[in-house]
Amino acid sequence: MFKKSRWYSSRLREEVTLARWGEFGQPVLVFPTAGGDAEEIERFQLIRALEPLIAQKRIKIYSCDSVAGRVWFNQQGSPEHRMWVQHQFHQYIRHEVVPAIRMDCKTDDIPIWSTGASIGAFHAAAVVCRFPDVFHRALPMSGTFDLMRFIETKDATDYYKVSSPLFFVPHLEGRHLDVLRTRYIHIVTGEGRFENIGESWGLANVLGSKGIPNVVDSWGPEWHHDWITWRAMLPKYLDEWTRREG
Repeated sequence: MFKKSRWYSSRLREEVTLARWGEFGQPVLVFPTAGGDAEEIERFQLIRALEPLIAQKRIKIYSCDSVAGRVWFNQQGSPEHRMWVQHQFHQYIRHEVVPAIRMDCKTDDIPIWSTGASIGAFHAAAVVCRFPDVFHRALPMSGTFDLMRFIETKDATDYYKVSSPLFFVPHLEGRHLDVLRTRYIHIVTGEGRFENIGESWGLANVLGSKGIPNVVDSWGPEWHHDWITWRAMLPKYLDEWTRREG
């Protein structure tokens, strides 16, 4: 059931890992938190929480290394370098991870869902907004969407602007926007310790202003920014979505 692949990414200029759990079902790409690796979600028992859905062959879970998150939060290189890596990370997802997932699924046009918590939520939302031809649905959990507050500059480069939905979505038009308006982003968050629902509303307002379907779903103050929360959230929504799709 578990499979791990490694290769050298010329886009990221380093070795990368893609992990997979399950053999059949809807492919779901889970982005790790901050500097997490591809197997973080297994160590924190998220895979165990998803096991019933995996066993029922309703989902196949994939996860990659959080290369951009690691560079960003470890302050590796200049701010400009980190913003470049952010863009390259999404290009790696689109042009390396997506083909690998589709090859593994033996379907060259299968739609992919994305999810992740904290910084992973940023990527989950961003890839749907950047690549709606591939990613059809996102579940960002406890999201941090304004990454500029974590970097020692106020000047966003073009590489960052094309990576962050807060920057590029307001300028979308034409076919890209038309396709994105057929997709869905379900923004879920708690309001307990270290949660900030304002981040979720900030993204939702940007999406809503362009007619992109989305919902902000608060679980309330008893749910904190923690794996306990995400282990409850992700199985619930994937169960609902796969039942509806079925």
